[in-house]
Amino acid sequence: MKKIINIFLLAFVLNILWENLHSFLYLNYKGGEITEFILIRASLFDALLITLILLPFIFFDILKDKSWLIVVIGIVIAVLNEWYGLNTGRWMYNSFMPILPIINVGFTPTFQLGILGYVSFKWNKIIEWFFGL
Repeated sequence: MKKIINIFLLAFVLNILWENLHSFLYLNYKGGEITEFILIRASLFDALLITLILLPFIFFDILKDKSWLIVVIGIVIAVLNEWYGLNTGRWMYNSFMPILPIINVGFTPTFQLGILGYVSFKWNKIIEWFFGL
């Protein structure tokens, strides 16, 4: 349980940074201003998603050497989430967001869950080893 909490907290911190760094690429959230509260709420949601993605990699030994799958799974979930958000008008990109052709979603949100999930998984291992947690 401690490992899951540590991964969630690490993923949350990384997502807060990511959300703040790429928030200027969005036009709005539900037609309104993108506030720090919205960014924190998005970071909590993303940290929860990352934690759920990582659970099989924590509990099933067969996946421990296949951590690259975290990136793939994270990208797939992020693309689905972006399609949902864009198609329901939850958020809109501004002209600065680089758009990936064919799938028509933003570059930074596409890779967010995959990269931060992988980093959370690897950094947690280093933290456990270094601090004996």
